Amino acid sequence: MANTFKTFLPEDIATTRTLLHEAIPITGTIVSGTYEDLNIKNFTHAMFQSVYDYPFLSSSANHIFDITWGYSVNSPQSASTGLKVQQDKKINIYNQMALVLNELDISGNIRDFDRDGEIDVDIDDDMQSVFFLNFTRLLMKDEIKKNSFRMTIFTGSTVPVKLGAVALQPVIGDYGATTNYKINSPAGEYGLLFTSSLFTGHATNPPVGHLYYQAGIAVITSSIFTNQFGDNAAAVASEPWIGSIGEALTGATIPQLADGLRFTIDNIQFNNTTELNSTIYFCRAHNTDFNYSSNPTYLSSSQIVVKNNNPMANPVSYMTTVGLYSPDNELMAVAKVSEPLKKSPANELTLRVRLDY
Repeated sequence: MANTFKTFLPEDIATTRTLLHEAIPITGTIVSGTYEDLNIKNFTHAMFQSVYDYPFLSSSANHIFDITWGYSVNSPQSASTGLKVQQDKKINIYNQMALVLNELDISGNIRDFDRDGEIDVDIDDDMQSVFFLNFTRLLMKDEIKKNSFRMTIFTGSTVPVKLGAVALQPVIGDYGATTNYKINSPAGEYGLLFTSSLFTGHATNPPVGHLYYQAGIAVITSSIFTNQFGDNAAAVASEPWIGSIGEALTGATIPQLADGLRFTIDNIQFNNTTELNSTIYFCRAHNTDFNYSSNPTYLSSSQIVVKNNNPMANPVSYMTTVGLYSPDNELMAVAKVSEPLKKSPANELTLRVRLDY
């Protein structure tokens, strides 16, 4: 325990903030092929589907994202007649996500997702049937980097793709979000998703969804799909859906919709962000500071051992450790130097100690 302390001056303490980015690629083969769906986990509640990077029963598997679907109580799907599979759950999912990601309206009611992110009453601009991709904290860290999200998806059926026919394959991204993003969400900042970087924000290329950076959630309208949707399999409870997207929204279960979506994904990539905050302490040992050691072996018969019995020699010490103490002298952190540093009245040292959090 030290018996000599030195108080930091305001100029001895500095703070920094660093953003670290990591590229995250998610290929379609992982999502729907490599592990023959052994990395896909469905639940008895059938409200969402989890995707892993390895068969989920393996101890080395990592949960990477969840898929779920929902539509608004104001949507045509809710008002339609005929078969409505899991309608209450789909509406509840939509309402839950809208409650978390949207502002309430002036009456305190849940507001539907607005295509361009504006707070208005134009219901024609609302995204009332959507799918949600919830990325795990393992992938996105503190947030998704703006203007880095790209998702390549087949917007027609996967059947013609398997037959080698030409299929629509737009790249959905938060183009231009570095400087053009929204802040009117209780979940933080979000960007608008487009199918092209050209004419972004214009009527020729309207937004198709939102990407919530701190929440790690992509909300994408189901209208990006054209006609056929799903996989080349029979439309039974244990199989993926095949049919039109309009029929699937009401007639398919959420796991079937999730299966259909997975088989349309060709690639997802983005950069995550880790915010590294640092406090830097400049520990200054002036020429008159810390020239003596608190080690009991420093003295022998009241003589400084390192003087080699020369009473005229300057005192010498060797610095090996820096301790940071609280105002009531409680040791809070310890830093070690790589090798002992010689300290005497003839020199001064400044040790830079950084705490990351």
